[in-house]
Amino acid sequence: MQQFIIRRFITSLIAIICATTLVFGMSRFLSDPRYIYLGEVGYGMTQERWDEMEKELHLDQPVPIQFYYWAKDVLRGDLGNDLRDNRALTPKLVEKFSNTAKLGIVAWILATIVGVPLGVYSALNRGSMLDYLMRGFALFGQCLPQFWIGILGILIFAVWLNWLPAATMGDGFSIKHYVMPTITLAWLPAAGYLRFTRSAMLEVLDSEYVKLARIKGVSHNKVIWRHAFMNAALVPLTATALVLASFITGSVLVEAVFAWPGIGFFLVQAVFSNNINVIVAVILFFTALFILVNFVVDVLYGFIDPRIRYS
Repeated sequence: MQQFIIRRFITSLIAIICATTLVFGMSRFLSDPRYIYLGEVGYGMTQERWDEMEKELHLDQPVPIQFYYWAKDVLRGDLGNDLRDNRALTPKLVEKFSNTAKLGIVAWILATIVGVPLGVYSALNRGSMLDYLMRGFALFGQCLPQFWIGILGILIFAVWLNWLPAATMGDGFSIKHYVMPTITLAWLPAAGYLRFTRSAMLEVLDSEYVKLARIKGVSHNKVIWRHAFMNAALVPLTATALVLASFITGSVLVEAVFAWPGIGFFLVQAVFSNNINVIVAVILFFTALFILVNFVVDVLYGFIDPRIRYS
């Protein structure tokens, strides 16, 4: 098990290094960073001051040297400053991520308690009308864009019915402000959990050891929950990494639709204002988070299923 964890850790570390290099390279080659960071000479900036700041920020050095200084700052937790107000980015990212995490945790809980039981129920009623309805929900849930669900929810529940607020997070933990963003963000993961759980349950229910348990007279509930579900649950657990990916991409769209003050909306604002420091920091954060969750899921999967450790 120790060797398995070490292999996964080294793989994750290599992935982070490659992703970091790619993100930094794109930030340097897509546009000239000197004009982004320093502006142009003549707009409140003398040539002498421009040259001085260029040296301070190491922008006069080759790109590999710039990457070295940037990576050294990142390892110390310094992601640079926000180009709009010149404030440190790290505290801002922590604040924005806390808002995103609040929404994401609630949405993940909702997606799990909806998607997994519906997947089990759909598998147990294979071929019935309810099974077709569940499969239809899984299909449309993964096809319909999340931002469209959010806009439709605002139109119905905020504009027409005036039941819920259309946007913003509100003060503290206000349930009515969480309803539409949470459902919108949980829509796609719930459909994914339903599909993964149903497929895994059908495969396990058709396995020989489940048939043997039924022949031996094991009770129906024990067969379903102890033998079938416990083995089928490995698939939704592994799919957690894919679910996180949907949360990462979904948070950008959902937070933009509902003006939620999280890290996704922060990224959208940075793109429109060409705030390269924020763009690089958020993409790097999302990448590291995704790789970290993949590592944790791989380790958990290795603990649960010994076959993975020796494959």
